[in-house]
Amino acid sequence: MQNFLPLALGLILFSFLTTSILVVPFIDFLYKIKFTRKAEAPKSGKVPLFDKLHDIKAGTPVGGGLLIIFVVTTLFAIIFPLSSYMGVFIQTAYNLRIELFVIFFTFISFGLLGLLDDYKKMLGKPTKGVLGLAFGLSRRQKFLAQWILAGFISFIIYKILGIHILHIPIINITLDIGFWYVPFSAFVIVSFTNAFNITDGLDGLASGLLMICLMAFGVIAASGLDTPLSLFIALWIGALIAFLYFNSWPARIWLGDSGALSFGATLAVIGLLTGSIVALIVIGGIFVIEILSSAIQILGWKFLNRPIFKLAPIHHTFLAIGWEEPKIVMRAWLAGIILAIFGLWLATI
Repeated sequence: MQNFLPLALGLILFSFLTTSILVVPFIDFLYKIKFTRKAEAPKSGKVPLFDKLHDIKAGTPVGGGLLIIFVVTTLFAIIFPLSSYMGVFIQTAYNLRIELFVIFFTFISFGLLGLLDDYKKMLGKPTKGVLGLAFGLSRRQKFLAQWILAGFISFIIYKILGIHILHIPIINITLDIGFWYVPFSAFVIVSFTNAFNITDGLDGLASGLLMICLMAFGVIAASGLDTPLSLFIALWIGALIAFLYFNSWPARIWLGDSGALSFGATLAVIGLLTGSIVALIVIGGIFVIEILSSAIQILGWKFLNRPIFKLAPIHHTFLAIGWEEPKIVMRAWLAGIILAIFGLWLATI
């Protein structure tokens, strides 16, 4: 630990500086290839409330998640093999190669899925949707691909890493759910993938909340003596800080689905690898609230034939009733900090 802490802090700074150097040329590149958000409102007729609130953001470059994935993966591949020569003892409860495979397969594969969706959104032709124009992959295509990837990852976690225990703190119950861990963990991964994706709707909201979550899980991973996961989280935090500078209101760049799908899935995998699933739900509580609000809205339309909220997910409701965007984001961050502290407390009892 004496040698690990300086390395982890150094990696945060190094990743921050690397991303800071690359992000402005990357934004210029996205402008050059016209990889920017499109206006989604219909050309004629009634304009949906969502489009009224968000089409002002049209023209903002999308794809910041790609830069973060590239920086974190490249720096980890260079630095991690050298860490033992820096006096850091590499320790993990799992097979090192398989753990790294799970982490980076999730990080990259969900990023590629998001990239395909972003490509079709930015450069493909729109289709007519239920409300206005529809861009990118269909919901069915994305959902199916997410379940396939999540199922494969969950099987590796269960079969090779040997994780099949669910611990519930406070009541101190530990459940061995055996093979049912595969569909359970796949559900967790898919849920957080979509929860993060729908939360990424305001400038700085999802990326700021993710940074808070990662700081909490950095403590959990370090206390569990999981060196590779701790170093991965450190690099991720550094890149996020640099990105957030340009993603805060008014944003100069967005994560895009390449970042949103990758980051939501990887956050879930971190929770699974650390055995802190209940803590994950609490630490990522804002993401959970966001996806629950969307689910409630869908149920309201289906069974009551009317919306429950003015607009879903919930951050759009606050925007629709007149809250300023930075105020919504800052208050969500504050709530995220409290939830992270609570989740850390749960993980330690």
